[in-house]
Amino acid sequence: MLLDISPSHGQLSHSPRSEIRKLCRVSRRTRWNSCSTNTHSVYASVGFEPEMSANLPILSTFVSSAPAARDVVVSSRQKVYEVVLKQAALAKAQSRSIAAVDLKPDINLLKEAYDRCGEVCQEYAKTFYLGTLLMTPERRRAIWAIYVWCRRTDELVDGPNASQITPSALDRWEERLNDLFAGRPYDMLDAAVSDTVSKFPVDIQPFKDMIKGMRMDLERSRYSNFDELYLYCYYVAGTVGLMSVPVMGIAPESKATTESVYSASLALGIANQLTNILRDVGEDASRGRIYLPRDELAQAGISEEDVFEGRVTDRWRSFMKSQIRRARMFFQEAEKGVSSLSQASRWPIWASLLLYREILDEIERNDYNNFTKRACVGKAKKLMALPAAYGRSLISPSSHEHFVNL
Repeated sequence: MLLDISPSHGQLSHSPRSEIRKLCRVSRRTRWNSCSTNTHSVYASVGFEPEMSANLPILSTFVSSAPAARDVVVSSRQKVYEVVLKQAALAKAQSRSIAAVDLKPDINLLKEAYDRCGEVCQEYAKTFYLGTLLMTPERRRAIWAIYVWCRRTDELVDGPNASQITPSALDRWEERLNDLFAGRPYDMLDAAVSDTVSKFPVDIQPFKDMIKGMRMDLERSRYSNFDELYLYCYYVAGTVGLMSVPVMGIAPESKATTESVYSASLALGIANQLTNILRDVGEDASRGRIYLPRDELAQAGISEEDVFEGRVTDRWRSFMKSQIRRARMFFQEAEKGVSSLSQASRWPIWASLLLYREILDEIERNDYNNFTKRACVGKAKKLMALPAAYGRSLISPSSHEHFVNL
């Protein structure tokens, strides 16, 4: 389904470098380079800075997942659904699009790599981490590895050194990704991901698409309509669902199609990212960014100046109500697929869904002032969400499907 690691945009980390490096201590026996990480302290954000080194090959390859030009206009949803179908077919075949790689690393070093990923997940996504403990050891280690890769990727454009990141830096990161899938990890954390993708039917395309989302953040700060925004949300958050479903697995008793489960995971990513955007309007505006559809703002009678000035008017409240309604529709769509995951994998996803949806409630409680008031879910509500999420995780796919259709 989806790891709860979609970017928070405006919130940068300020972790002391000495503390950060503790997360990436590497045994002197390892043949991998050590890594440097910078982390966000927010549960939903993604944040690790990959080490850029002079010995890292620089390639300016830009890989696009969009189909070739056609005579008819193809919507973003259609483009993304083509990726969904590809991932679903791969999962059905239980094979990778590239040849499986036998890494044969030192077993102790590989264990240390996965343990380090687990420590990072525990530190920066506590609620989600607790849920992963119910998974089988192999699956939870794989999820931790994917979690860390996504955090590191987002930190390139949303971390302390974001102002120094150029398209060529993303080129180098994408080349590292290619090497990772080919069984040539650059550092310890890469090695955990490389081992993961060799064991599960995880395709490289969603990873490449996430990097493409980082490129979008370097190139643009406005979105003309929801079609453009939807594609961005897929790149930076929906991709995580496509990465993680093959690891989490689909319940054998589920009657849902593989495609529908992947589509639901995509919907949760879109819902989470839309929620991030609505929560962070003020922070994004302070950085000169507006992640809201321009045409819908204009239709509501709201100017960019209104956003930059943080004007909470009746027009703004009405506009926010429509945006929240859309996000909740995606959450509702996501619910249809959560219970189709293997039972041991459902708890962290239900926790993610319930907690993120609560952020929308907090925006409403703040009278739609998301300029100066940050909608946060308190620790008490997070703790309360855990048993509720666990209870839902016990519901069989058939029972949940019946409930949703009532």
